[in-house]
Amino acid sequence: MGLKDCTIELDNPWNTYYAGQTVNGQVTFTFDAPKKVRGIVIKFSGESETKWSQTETKTDQNGKQYESTTNLTGQEEYFQIQYYLLGGKNSAETELGPGVHTYPFTCALPPTLPSSFEGEWGFVRYTVKVTLDRPWKFDQDIKMAFTVISPVDLNLNPRVKDPFKLELEKTFCCFCCASGPLNVIVHIPVTGFVSGQTVPVTVECDNASNVGVGKITLTLRKLLAFHVHTPRRETKRKKEIITTIQMGPVEAGNSQTWQQAIQIPPLPPSNLVNCGIIDIDYDIKVVAEPEGMHAALDGNIPIVLGTVPLESFQPPPPYTDNPPDTATQTMGAETDPSMLPTQPVSPASPPSNGAGGALGWNIGAASTFANLPPPTFAETAYKAPSISDKNDSEYTRMIGGPEYAPRYPTYGMMPSAPPMTNNY
Repeated sequence: MGLKDCTIELDNPWNTYYAGQTVNGQVTFTFDAPKKVRGIVIKFSGESETKWSQTETKTDQNGKQYESTTNLTGQEEYFQIQYYLLGGKNSAETELGPGVHTYPFTCALPPTLPSSFEGEWGFVRYTVKVTLDRPWKFDQDIKMAFTVISPVDLNLNPRVKDPFKLELEKTFCCFCCASGPLNVIVHIPVTGFVSGQTVPVTVECDNASNVGVGKITLTLRKLLAFHVHTPRRETKRKKEIITTIQMGPVEAGNSQTWQQAIQIPPLPPSNLVNCGIIDIDYDIKVVAEPEGMHAALDGNIPIVLGTVPLESFQPPPPYTDNPPDTATQTMGAETDPSMLPTQPVSPASPPSNGAGGALGWNIGAASTFANLPPPTFAETAYKAPSISDKNDSEYTRMIGGPEYAPRYPTYGMMPSAPPMTNNY
C-alpha cells in the first residue's frame, strides 16, 4: 500500500491568517512500506472564481429548435508559491522507509489578499497542496483549504461612526377622504459593526391613520454580486436573508416603540476589498405592512461589516455579580493567539521570539479595547460542497473532507444586563 496516512498541520489552531502574515506548518507522512519518490512538492495558491451556466432555446437554419448551454466564468489569481520539501524536478529517486516522515514548511502571504469567501456562484479560496512526485506512477496529492482575512478597521471609515435614521410615511385615502399619516422611524447609533455584535435598533410607529399595521419586519441581508467576463460580461445578484425580526400589530390611531437587537453571525467583511469579481454589501431591510389592500412601506439601512470594531461604540463589560479579575483578563489578552491584530509582522519570516504565524501580531493597542474580549474565529454558515478543482483527481485526498467553510473573527459581546422582553 505504501502511504498509510498524511496530515497537514498549520501553526494557527483555526487555520486562519490575516493577509501579510506568514503561514508555518508541517506535513507528516506515515508509510507502512518503503516508498520511492522523486520529490515532495508543496503548493500554496489563492484565487477567486465565478461561474454559472445559461441554457437557451435556439433555432437552426432548418427551423428546428434546440437547447444551447453556455458556461460563463470569471477568474482572478492572487498568488501561487510552489517549492520542493524533498528532492527536485530533476532529482534521482529517493526511497522513504516505513514509518513517520515530517517536513516543515513556510509561506509568506501577500499583504493585499481579499478575504476568503464561499458563495453559490463564486468563491475566494486559499489552499495548500502537497504532492508526492512519483516516477513512472501517478502522483499522490493531499489538499487543504485555509482562511485568509483582509482586515477592515471600522475606525478608519468616518462615515460608519454616525447614526442613521430611516423615516417612512404613508397617507391612506378612503372614498376621497384622506386619513392621518402612518409614520415609521427606524434608527441605529452607528452603521459599522463586526461579527458577534448586536445591532441596537429603535423602531417607532406612529399610526395616526385609520388603517392598522399588521406587522413591521427588520431583515438583515447580505447583498451579493458575482461578475463573469468569459465569453461575455454579465452580473448575477443575490440577496441572502441572514436574520429576521417581526413586531406588531399597531392598531389605527395608536403608537408604539420597540428596542430590538439584531445579532450578527460570523460573516465576511463588506466589499471584499481587492477582489474584482465578487461584491459583498449588507443592509437592514425595513417593511411595514398595513392591513387590507394597501401597499407596504419599505426602505433599507446600509451597514458596513468590518473585522476591527469601532472604539467609539463598545459594549459594556459582560454582566456578572462578581468583580472583574483584571490580572486574569490581562493574562488572557497576552496569551490568546486570536488577539485582535493591529499590525502584521514582516511576512518574510516569523519573528525571532518564536511567536510567528498565528501569534505574529503586535497587541500594543489592546488597552484601547479594555472591555472587548478577543475574537474567536468561527465558521460561517455557508459551506462549499467541495474544494476540488480541475487540477485535482478523484484520488486527491482532502484534509478535513471535501466541504469547506471559511472562519471569520467573531467577538463575544454580551449585554450588560439580562435582555428586556420583546414588546410584541
